[in-house]
Amino acid sequence: MTFETEERAALRESVRTLLAKHADSSAVRGAIASENGYDADLWTMLVEQIGVAALAIPEEYDGIGASAAETHVVLEELGRTLAPTPFLGSAVLAAQTLLLSGNTDAAARLLPGIAAGEIVAVCWASEFGWDKPGVVADGDVLTGTAHYVLGGDVASTLLVLARDGDDVALFEVDPAADGITRRRVPTMDPTRTLAEVTFSAVTATRIPSSPDLLERLRVAAIVAVSAEQVGAAQAALDLTVEYAKNRKQFGRAIGSFQALKHRMADMYAQVETARSMSYAAVLSQDPQDAYAAKIYCSEALRHVASEAVQLHGGIAITWEHDAQLFFKRAHGSAQLFGQPREYLAAVTA
Repeated sequence: MTFETEERAALRESVRTLLAKHADSSAVRGAIASENGYDADLWTMLVEQIGVAALAIPEEYDGIGASAAETHVVLEELGRTLAPTPFLGSAVLAAQTLLLSGNTDAAARLLPGIAAGEIVAVCWASEFGWDKPGVVADGDVLTGTAHYVLGGDVASTLLVLARDGDDVALFEVDPAADGITRRRVPTMDPTRTLAEVTFSAVTATRIPSSPDLLERLRVAAIVAVSAEQVGAAQAALDLTVEYAKNRKQFGRAIGSFQALKHRMADMYAQVETARSMSYAAVLSQDPQDAYAAKIYCSEALRHVASEAVQLHGGIAITWEHDAQLFFKRAHGSAQLFGQPREYLAAVTA
């Protein structure tokens, strides 16, 4: 099955053109330093001019009704620039939580807002990771702390996955409710903000959902991150190749040295293989393909970003150069939704 259809190529060009104008290196750094950790004007343009937040939302909920592959295109382009936006946390993770829950009432109530660019955050992980939620439900009362929440500090609605006995239940919570504390936490990757959301006996609205919601959501999440990783790896490779063409040593461009050619060829091979695995995962929606993409794309980006730093020399570890941002994104995204090694057993079983 071919991934790059005419429609997806047009979408890619639209997103890339807009990001080229409004998400260059200085704009990304400005967004990092902003109060909310993302560029609100850029998010508005992506939502209103291209409709990115509505892509994977069905038409009956005011969405465009496209497939996950179209969302994948946007994620890949955002990965290229490292532009901080609420897209992954809200338009992907929160929207998929509602759709996969199978609850049409909750979907009808919340998805139109997400499609219009409102930020909804999913509270899921414990301090130990994504295997078990960090929040516990006693009836409809929530207690505990959700860690690593994408957009948790700025969201207008919270969707909470909470342990309910031996099961996992889904709840909707107003972040202004009594007993909720939200705090943005320091991260290694400054281009992705994460928050802790603590619930102290908070009464929530239960959303009846399918029993396999957590595992299906995990698959959607890691496939989405693989797209970002492919985009970031391609950008790190492009930076390195351009530098190797222009940087001269001993009267020659360093890219002409055979040893460096081999290293960049290996980087290229890893990027293209990661792209193939990521595309296969989103097209098949098979958990095994998703796990393989999580492992390979995480390792590919870490290798490519590390090589980019080494081949740039000392300048790459300075704040002024973008190579260090890709290096930090590589290591941060590898941990998101579970470390690659946690998926090895599932792939090799």
